[in-house]
Amino acid sequence: MKTKMIAAAILATALAAPALAAPAPVNRITSPGPDGKPGLILKGVIVPAGYETFYLSGQLADPIDPAKKETMDDFGDTKTQTISTIKKIKALLEAQGYAITDVVKMQAFLAADPKLGKIDFAGFNAGFKEYFGSADNPNTVSRSTFQVANLVSPVFLVELEVTAVKAPKK
Repeated sequence: MKTKMIAAAILATALAAPALAAPAPVNRITSPGPDGKPGLILKGVIVPAGYETFYLSGQLADPIDPAKKETMDDFGDTKTQTISTIKKIKALLEAQGYAITDVVKMQAFLAADPKLGKIDFAGFNAGFKEYFGSADNPNTVSRSTFQVANLVSPVFLVELEVTAVKAPKK
């Protein structure tokens, strides 16, 4: 009898406890763009306590034609590789229950395009804009972009790492 009373008291306490409040929203600190609208990248992001974090390792582009993966032409230019890499990231996020809108931080590593003799920063930004600060995803990210001498293979021009956060399910 005493055990039943203790169990009932514990249950009553648990039921009377206030529901956990949802964590505060992610604070995306915008930077002004040249037209007065929010800029392409954020100044920073504040993630309140209670969010789940997914750190995604660096990802590279997939070949345009999976049967061909030997030359740079098989992977495309910087814009093509950026789009391919973000598409891959989007799929990896979704497989873990995240969305591209959950990305808060990106580190971009760009190698020089031999056809240009330098990195194609405009091509990278053009590919980036297809997924961030777009009609489908108005969110953008805190981002660092690095020019590197080489990536793991000379066919790659872009490697991207991202961090995504989401509020835990209730």
